[in-house]
Amino acid sequence: MRKKIFTVLLVACMTLSLMASGAVAANKPLKVALILSGFLGDKSFNDSAYNGLLKAKKDFGIELKVLESKNPADWEANLLSMASAKYDVIIGSSTQIAELIKKHAASFPDVKFGVIDGAVKAPNVESIIFAQNEGSFLAGAAAAMFTTKTNIPGVNSKKIIGWVGGMDIPVLQDFLTGYKQGAKYIDPSVKVLVSFAGSFSDPLKGKELALAQFEQGADIVMNVASTTGNGILEAAKEKGLYAIGVDMDQDGIYPGHILTSMIKRVDVATYKVVKDVKENKFKGNTVVEMGVASGGVGLTDMSVMKKALGDKFPKDILVKIKELTEDIKSGKIKVEQYKGFKRDI
Repeated sequence: MRKKIFTVLLVACMTLSLMASGAVAANKPLKVALILSGFLGDKSFNDSAYNGLLKAKKDFGIELKVLESKNPADWEANLLSMASAKYDVIIGSSTQIAELIKKHAASFPDVKFGVIDGAVKAPNVESIIFAQNEGSFLAGAAAAMFTTKTNIPGVNSKKIIGWVGGMDIPVLQDFLTGYKQGAKYIDPSVKVLVSFAGSFSDPLKGKELALAQFEQGADIVMNVASTTGNGILEAAKEKGLYAIGVDMDQDGIYPGHILTSMIKRVDVATYKVVKDVKENKFKGNTVVEMGVASGGVGLTDMSVMKKALGDKFPKDILVKIKELTEDIKSGKIKVEQYKGFKRDI
């Protein structure tokens, strides 16, 4: 009898212990790593990716680690270290990191990977890309209209606009394709100056290239260069000219010198990956595209510039941008894509 009672008690204790262990495991924070091909503080792409995960940390209580570097050799090492440390979710926030995840995802089947700006076919990878060509179409149209507003201080009579990118990679070529098309849609005679800095982490180079374009007659230059882009914006302020921001709302960095910013909701993308994992909705072998129609890309409302220019603010630009946005949504305007940017798996 005593033996039976002891056995029952032992089984009960073991059951309670297992239940307690399960509860602890269930309450264990999701470990999430963000791998960057650059640094935080760019007020652009990287900061946007981080902001999405800060929201996830607030909403879901995740444990977050961010690894930053501009050195390509570090990107792979950072990815492998987090995967080996058995992080639950690893997000690669750039095309370059996407290629590394494609290379290594199969070696870590229990890790869920999120890819931003790349399409990777693997059962444990969820990919999110953007129709940045659509957002850039709107930016190019705005620039082409703005360069004719000679009543605004600094705007010359030449129909020349500029564009400065970080590295010459497919996703930036997709930006450029849309920008050129948008400008030419407004005025086929507009000249578009193009430069690549070769880096996303060199604001001095960005400033140098923007200044060179201003010297060639451009009065407005689009920044598509992460940290390098900080120099582009600074050049516009220094010369008393104008720029277009990228990824996040950069209009207020130098009020009155940034016409608008092309928003790219990287924060929504990183948050989505974590939310999908938490809600058991994560699906590998999938690519989600975010464009104008879904609110994934678009322009700011130009309210900062409107306040700075007062009566000189060209309201017709806002009217036209609204019209073009609706035409893209409806399919009336087909924005060209850079064929080298992979959109599917």
